[in-house]
Amino acid sequence: MIEFTFWDILRNLLLAARWTVLLSLAAFVGGGVVGMIVLFFRIAKNKWSRRIASGYIALFQGTPLLMQLFLMFFGLPMLGLRIEPWTAAALGLTFFASAYLAEIWRSGVDALPRGQWDAGASLGLHYLQELRLIILPQAFSITRAPTVGFLVQLIKSTALTSIIGFEELVRTSNAINNATFEPFKVYGLVALIFFAMCFPLTQYARSLERRAAAQ
Repeated sequence: MIEFTFWDILRNLLLAARWTVLLSLAAFVGGGVVGMIVLFFRIAKNKWSRRIASGYIALFQGTPLLMQLFLMFFGLPMLGLRIEPWTAAALGLTFFASAYLAEIWRSGVDALPRGQWDAGASLGLHYLQELRLIILPQAFSITRAPTVGFLVQLIKSTALTSIIGFEELVRTSNAINNATFEPFKVYGLVALIFFAMCFPLTQYARSLERRAAAQ
């Protein structure tokens, strides 16, 4: 057993937490970009575009994230694509996030009355202009709270990437615990770090919900 002081453990966990934060941000931004593309397909007038988007969303929402990560990390090399744990984790979480974000934002689009589309058409705006100037800004405003709420879920989901070898908070805590045999101290600190990352976002999402309900 290796001797670690409390501050040694905390310092190493905080250093590992930065990778959890970076992975969460990368997946959230990447998922937002891909999710926007999926959203355009999901609300398109062409029925085949809508079906493709629905199938994509159903695939990533209907299968375990851990399996998706396994397919990225172990499946792609079998196709001749060498991939590192960071890349596999970022890609897996990006596709996972995109499916949920696209559906969250679609609910915002569907919540708008048909009159918003008609108003854009009466102003002579074409479809993309209606989306950019009228529909999407309102849809994003409606769905800010669930979007922030999903970010909390995404941060917690990064823990699964330890299975494929990505050195984030949970994997580092496992290594420290194996060296110190102090699970309550190590995993208790991990829980507190996750809480410190997620609780402010949870409170922010609730404040957005209250603000939206008051309007």
